[in-house]
Amino acid sequence: MAGSHLSGHLELSLPCFNTAPLLNSKAPQVTGVRVQLEMQALWQQFDQLGTEMIVTKAGRRMFPTFQVRISGMDPVAEYVLLMDFIPVDDKRYRYAFHSSSWLVAGRADAVAPSRMHFHPDSPARGTQWMKQTVSFDSLKLTNNLLDDNGHMILNSMHRYQPRFHVVYVDPAPNSHLNAHRNFSSFFFPETRFMAVTAYQNHRITQLKIASNPFAKGFRSTDAQEW
Repeated sequence: MAGSHLSGHLELSLPCFNTAPLLNSKAPQVTGVRVQLEMQALWQQFDQLGTEMIVTKAGRRMFPTFQVRISGMDPVAEYVLLMDFIPVDDKRYRYAFHSSSWLVAGRADAVAPSRMHFHPDSPARGTQWMKQTVSFDSLKLTNNLLDDNGHMILNSMHRYQPRFHVVYVDPAPNSHLNAHRNFSSFFFPETRFMAVTAYQNHRITQLKIASNPFAKGFRSTDAQEW
């Protein structure tokens, strides 16, 4: 599997499951929350090839889009949903075209400014979040360290793991004292990706064009080609 050897550091730092919270001893409003990744089969297709995501100065949307189904929330409680991206390891990579594989090119660049992307519908009650797919289609990735548009800042040629967080909005006046109990975090290994300014693996390019409904203009008219 292309790129599978790059993930060792991540598995050491995060639990090896994809639908359970990272921390225990949580508030009852978050202990029962379960999250299912949408388009999981497509994500797995990309992961087998070594997923790449374009980063630009202006910001670029992800494809596949990060979408989830949520269950187990308190229907009347309010929640904030957000995402962040953490480095898989401390390495910078380069793509070897002759072997169609990623190779370590050195130590990682200085960590980009850490940001959280809040879902624009936050906060909302559990019943609203659970009734439909939650999509982070407005999230954009950038390599502009001075970005002031709120995009997620990533270093090109570095590998990242998206994380999804569910935060219970505690109405108690001293809620800050329980902040560590009021959230659950989730991650899906198949959503890992390499940040790039241009696609390196031509098979990733082909799969993106073939599966992205917004890439029709790039699609060949010869169906046999795909």
